[in-house]
Order: sequence, then structure tokens, then C-alpha cells
Amino acid sequence: MGHDSTAGGPGGTGDPRFEAALLKERIYATITMISVVVGLRAAGHVDAAGAAATLGTTAVGLWLAAVVADQQAHRVVHGRVATGRELRGMLSVSSPLLLSAAGPLVLVAAAAVGVMAVDTALLAAAVVSVAGLFGWGCYGGVRMGGGLLAGLLAGALDAAIGLTVALVKAAAGH
Repeated sequence: MGHDSTAGGPGGTGDPRFEAALLKERIYATITMISVVVGLRAAGHVDAAGAAATLGTTAVGLWLAAVVADQQAHRVVHGRVATGRELRGMLSVSSPLLLSAAGPLVLVAAAAVGVMAVDTALLAAAVVSVAGLFGWGCYGGVRMGGGLLAGLLAGALDAAIGLTVALVKAAAGH
């Protein structure tokens, strides 16, 4: 989960390195959230409050770990603490780690008000997240010039890899 704090500034600068760093964090966080919702579902009956707390603390924990790692790496490489633009860039790049819990939390909130069972909300969160990986894979495959078939293949491969990684993480208790 390495971060490049020099990869542009906050707010989507159009710098491809910055945009790639944002997307990398989003994909990493999505895979992590898949493993969390799968793990919660496999653990047995969990209530909406417990699921929400786990999802929220996971997202905040991932984000804090990224910020600490970014600052530590910056201190080692540059001999000083990141401040100003560099710090804003770090916080901006790591923000998708917080946003990764939004979809699953909305679904768990729907379960809390009786729209669906918590197990159903967790399954839906995993399905939506895997579909997101598929979408990013398709988009990447098409952007590389491979056409629709290559995009669909890349999407299926990315979704399968993401789901496999998430299942391994969930089985290992991470």
C-alpha cells in the first residue's frame, strides 16, 4: 500500500500519477471492504450496529495507516514532516480509503430500518463491490485500446482476482 505524496496535489489535478494513486487506493479499499463484508457474513449473525461499527472502523483504520505510512515515508525520504501541499496531497490520495465504506454502510443502514436483512445487505455490498472492480477492469481494458471484448475480459479477470484476494483475506481473518 505504498503512496507517492509527490504525485500531484489534492482535488484531481489531471496528473495521471495522482489519478492513478487515487484509483489504486479506491481499488485496494474496495477489495478490503469485500473481505470485511464476506468475513462478517461468514461469522454468523451480526446486527446492523455491529456491522456498521466494523465497516466504519475498518475504513478509518485503513485511512490512518495510510496517513501514518505516508508521513513516515516522507520523513525518511525528505528528512522532514510533510506539511501544506504535500500533506494535502497525502490526505487526498488516501481519502478513497474512507469512502470505501460508504456503499456498504448505506446497505447496512437499509437493513437497520428493515428494508432487508443484515446478511442480505452484506451480500449486496460484496456483489456491488465486485461489480465495481469489474467496471474498472472493463474501463481499463477498453482504454488500453483492446475494444469491448478485451474490456469485458479484463473486467472479469480483475473482478475474479479482487474477489479471490478478498476471500483469502477474509479466510485469514484480516
